[in-house]
Amino acid sequence: MKKVTGIGGIFFKCKDPNNMKEWYAKNLGLNTDQYGTTFEWRQSDKPEKRGFSQWSPFSKDTAYFQPSDKDFMINYRVENLEALVAQLKKDGVTITDDIEVYEYGKFIHIMDPEGNKIELWEPNDEEYDKIIQVRTK
Repeated sequence: MKKVTGIGGIFFKCKDPNNMKEWYAKNLGLNTDQYGTTFEWRQSDKPEKRGFSQWSPFSKDTAYFQPSDKDFMINYRVENLEALVAQLKKDGVTITDDIEVYEYGKFIHIMDPEGNKIELWEPNDEEYDKIIQVRTK
């Protein structure tokens, strides 16, 4: 079973998310919006298909990373989230919530052995692309 297929996003805590987005826009050329920015790329096994990775600064007080006390969270793109979750449960991996389904994909959160919260995303890139197009207009 293919598991992780790539990085879906990098999320990190900071004192002032808006200032961070402005700094990255000015100094590194990121095209930021209220969520951060999205990097578009081509899938290696299907070059005609686009894929996306999200970059988002969060407030240092966010509860979104809990139960982890770390200042970052990585989102991994996966295939067949339901089958992967079933295997993770069998392997004793800590799963912190239930699968959530949105038009742009399915999500769940797990913990690694050192207390890092990990977000798993089975993307629907076609729907995500539509959202990105609206956000960048």
